[in-house]
Amino acid sequence: MNTHPVIAVLARRLRLAVIGGGPGSFIGAMHRQAARLDDCYELVAAALSSNAERSVQAGQALGFATDRCYASGPALLAAEAARADGADVVAIMTPNDSHYALSMQALGLGFDVICDKPMTNTLAEAHSLLAAVQKSERVFCLTHNYTGYPMVRQARAMVAAGQLGAVRLLQVEYVQGGRADESRVPDPQQLSWRDDPQRGGPSLVMGDIGSHAHNLLRFITGLEVSAVAADVGPIVPGRVVHDYAGALLRMNNGARGSFWVTQAAAGVENCLRIRVSGSLGSLEWAQEQPQVLHFKPLHAPAQCLTPNGPGTLPFAAKASRIVAGHPEGFHEAFANLYRDAALAIACRRMGVLADPDVLQFPNAQDGWLGLAFTDSVLRSSAANGRWMPCATVTQPERQTS
Repeated sequence: MNTHPVIAVLARRLRLAVIGGGPGSFIGAMHRQAARLDDCYELVAAALSSNAERSVQAGQALGFATDRCYASGPALLAAEAARADGADVVAIMTPNDSHYALSMQALGLGFDVICDKPMTNTLAEAHSLLAAVQKSERVFCLTHNYTGYPMVRQARAMVAAGQLGAVRLLQVEYVQGGRADESRVPDPQQLSWRDDPQRGGPSLVMGDIGSHAHNLLRFITGLEVSAVAADVGPIVPGRVVHDYAGALLRMNNGARGSFWVTQAAAGVENCLRIRVSGSLGSLEWAQEQPQVLHFKPLHAPAQCLTPNGPGTLPFAAKASRIVAGHPEGFHEAFANLYRDAALAIACRRMGVLADPDVLQFPNAQDGWLGLAFTDSVLRSSAANGRWMPCATVTQPERQTS
């Protein structure tokens, strides 16, 4: 008998509908696999493409019932809301420009929402969506999936427990090489959504990976960026969309930091790295070696922490499924957000309080702060790197049940 907490609370799996992430999509497969990993969800409906015919065909190819393979996201939401056995939760993994409209429609129809980042393309949309989430009292999970890694959660728990002392310095970088090939110039008449600023957003690099770096910094430290001095733009000749952003940071506790993201570093794969230094020691973590968290305490030997190894704190232990020495990776980190969201949704539906650790997944307020940070970065860069204030909250709100 399945005894997963979600099923124990609701007596059934949550019914999940997916919008976007069809053929050729890397992130779509990640969402669907993450949803299945902990057996919290039953995938019941799909609208997988902006092309109506391909959308239906793709859904059927993945095994969805024919009558629940929809021609579009809006059609899926309307139809599933009307069904007695309709979806409980909607996962959105479409191009950036449709996140806002689909999320607003889903919330208006009573669905809980799991949405890929960035939450919206503009700060105004982010304000509006945050207000809608708060009014709806529905769970909204934003899939900054790197926060699901056990050692990222270990880092957060160590900072919160005071093991680093007062945080003084921060460095975060997210470096990729996927756009380093200067011979690949997009056809202006046939732009992909990523190469179209109207669809991909005002800064491709900030939406794609800068949002992850900013969120990771906030998640681990619990601090907010209070001001930024930035430089943003394309570094590959002839490119229109941004492939680079760099910034100096001032944090709301007085700490200083640096931020560097690019998709045009030739030969680099997926190098997301962070260092946090406090008055009592430093932490270092790299996404390409996610099983290891380096802790370098003041006046003591350096430590190499691993999932479920000695020194693991409860928040990190809950993010690991297997015993020490057995690697877990990207899929499992992504699945941790889906599992946390499922538990929060189940508790909301039953009117019971969720474990506070469950409620630490990125939410709509985190999405709004990410758009506010991007807005400040762009305004600073346009002003030749002048310091710009950033929106902050001393203690970011978390989902409540």
